[in-house]
Amino acid sequence: MLHPRSRWICAATSDEQVSQLAQEAKLSPLLARMMVVRGIDTAEQIQQFLHADVNQLHDPFLMAGMEEAVERIRRALNSGEKIRIYGDYDADGVSSTSLMIYLMRELEANFDYYIPHRANEGYGLNNGAIDDAKAQGCTLIVTVDTGISAVEQVAYAKELGIDIVVTDHHEPPEQLPEAYALVNPKLPYCPYPFKGLAGVGVAFKLAHALLGNVPEHYLELAAIGTVADLMPLLGENRVIVQEALKRMARSQYAGIRALMTIGAIDPAEVTSTSIAFSMAPRINASGRLDHADIAVQLLTADEDETAIAYASELDRLNKERQKIVEGIVKEAEAQLTEKMTDTGEVPNVIVLAAEGWNVGVIGIVASKIAERYYRPTFVLGIDEESGLCKGSARSIAGFDLYESMTECAEVFEHYGGHQAAAGMTIHRDRLSELEERLNKTAAERLTEDDYIPCTEVDAECELDDVPLEVIEQLGRLAPFGMGNPSPRVVIRNAVVRDKRTMGKEGQHLKLMLGKERATLDAVAFHKGALSFRIANDVQVDVLGELSINEWNGQRKPQLMMQDIQITERQLFDRRATARPLESAIELARTLEQDEPQTSALLMTREQAGVYAAEPFVWFYSDELEGPTVIPSSWAWAADESMLENVSKHIHELVLCSIPPSEWELKRLADQLPNVGRIHAILPRQPEGGRLYTPSRDRMAYAYSELKRVGTWDMEVSTMSSLAKRLRMNERELLMLMEVFKELDFITCTSSSNNSVYSIVQQPKKTSLEQSQRYQDWMTAAAWESRWYEPATEELAAWIWSYWDEARCK
Repeated sequence: MLHPRSRWICAATSDEQVSQLAQEAKLSPLLARMMVVRGIDTAEQIQQFLHADVNQLHDPFLMAGMEEAVERIRRALNSGEKIRIYGDYDADGVSSTSLMIYLMRELEANFDYYIPHRANEGYGLNNGAIDDAKAQGCTLIVTVDTGISAVEQVAYAKELGIDIVVTDHHEPPEQLPEAYALVNPKLPYCPYPFKGLAGVGVAFKLAHALLGNVPEHYLELAAIGTVADLMPLLGENRVIVQEALKRMARSQYAGIRALMTIGAIDPAEVTSTSIAFSMAPRINASGRLDHADIAVQLLTADEDETAIAYASELDRLNKERQKIVEGIVKEAEAQLTEKMTDTGEVPNVIVLAAEGWNVGVIGIVASKIAERYYRPTFVLGIDEESGLCKGSARSIAGFDLYESMTECAEVFEHYGGHQAAAGMTIHRDRLSELEERLNKTAAERLTEDDYIPCTEVDAECELDDVPLEVIEQLGRLAPFGMGNPSPRVVIRNAVVRDKRTMGKEGQHLKLMLGKERATLDAVAFHKGALSFRIANDVQVDVLGELSINEWNGQRKPQLMMQDIQITERQLFDRRATARPLESAIELARTLEQDEPQTSALLMTREQAGVYAAEPFVWFYSDELEGPTVIPSSWAWAADESMLENVSKHIHELVLCSIPPSEWELKRLADQLPNVGRIHAILPRQPEGGRLYTPSRDRMAYAYSELKRVGTWDMEVSTMSSLAKRLRMNERELLMLMEVFKELDFITCTSSSNNSVYSIVQQPKKTSLEQSQRYQDWMTAAAWESRWYEPATEELAAWIWSYWDEARCK
């Protein structure tokens, strides 16, 4: 067995509707299904979606406030008033500001721009910046990607004689600022048909209105903010990004060319993913660690040499940001581990705070912790002097952050956000109260299922449903992003025909999946440890994104695997391992690197209640949450109730030596009912050799040879030569001595230094079956043969029969 990491939720579609649409639009059934899942369910809509272009962009004057905004800006242009562009420090704000700079240059405006410092000024309009605008002679401020909530600041600007045109895309509050113009498609009274524009998308529409035509030369800038701010890549956003990617292949912007160079992006292969995971993080790094002006200077640079210099600085900041994030994540997880010491469980809501945590990156840290443990997560940096904590929160499906924070609003100095993400300021003295109240709310509203992440799947298909030409068709759905994710499929009942790890350290996994004549390679990055949990020839269900692997001029279908499920139980046959314990420990470390939030228990037989000195079994759970949920320091044998508490979570059993008896194997099956994977990491033979059946002929031969010897001791040298003479190994020789002693075939005289054995020349006639030691030998030999002689399939069926029997009790 191998449990999936998430719940797979497959979109419901009608086979009849999909078939009809495939015929009408001349698409493969799989692509037609993808269209239906995205709400595109007519042939006309499909044509618009697949052949989107700038002609589909809406008239910017459909947006409420656009006429007023254009009138005021044109008046400022005509009279030579000084205009200030006021932006934000994230990638959307930076690209919005940069687009407006290019627009103002094109319009030959008298202007400057201003982006607040994240740490020193915080988000949005502030009075200090307005004072600065007044001092610089500005009479008009045009905001981009901010301003819709700046009620007090807009009022203050009016007092100073400064008009403000707000362009924004964030959710409007109940009370709106009394600006000269408000341009935001989300305003309740705005009739604009598309509500999903980014801040830079609204700026792009303003440029369209001012210039009188679609400013296609600004599309690349508009695409960066749209993708970076996770806007849905549908409607106008799809047009913006799709057309921008074509232009980026031969970009007119030195800054974008420099970002692609620094990020090792082939301009001919640039995608929305390139923007999301290469360009945007570098742009964001400037606002997180320094000042966003560096990124604006990059995007507005005229010369390649200048742009490369700025891009290199952003790259350096991004690497520094990554190190800072990594350090805070480690500290945060250590703090979480300490919180879990008492309960042994991950809290319903995770609240972590410390001095020295960079508030510019704590949102990233919160995202990583929330993703890893799948819990609503608050991460806050504490100011040592004031005691105020600035933080970010990330949530999971089913838990509304903003609603939950509103219910305890009095604990905050400030807060804001939405269901999935939020920011807040709170005094350190109220952190415990916040944590207690949030956890109580989560306990009331969330169930156990809510703590299992969900993965939405577009379709289930068979291996022969995804030939090369079908995957090529799926590429027409690009660009991918929010609202239009890369197609995700589940392939059921495929067989693992081959598996191997890739990379210098084997950190990646590649499976060859087959079913009848169809085959498909499945690749999972950073999942090399899964190879220890997937047996050859096992049947699997896999979830992932279909792609095409191009190598040496050949093109093959490929699945970028994101999750896997195995419903049948697995035995990993590693009999004849030279050093079983070392191999088991190595396996433990490998699996824990893959699953650091789980723990292993390495125990001796003695701890497990069975007499022996060497390690007997290693338990590993891949479904517990938290790095020390089952601390390895727990004394297993001291508290049997402990086993009851954790056994339901244990799904993996590693045997470093065979259980000493059938009773012990039954005990394992009874106490560990949910084990679905067993690793038989066994030596070639037990230490001292295997026990073979003590037949009458073997015993008679041994007795006759001992009669010739007459008398012997049990020193090491004697033992070795005597065992060879009797054609036995040393374990069998010791067993033989015990049997013959019990039957009075030999006598033993012990001294302080040694034991001397002598053969009895005329023993009483006695049946071997009367010897309990002989019976023990027979039982042990039969038991060992069950472990060492069968083929893998037979061994697996025999072992799992004990678990079947346990379940029937």
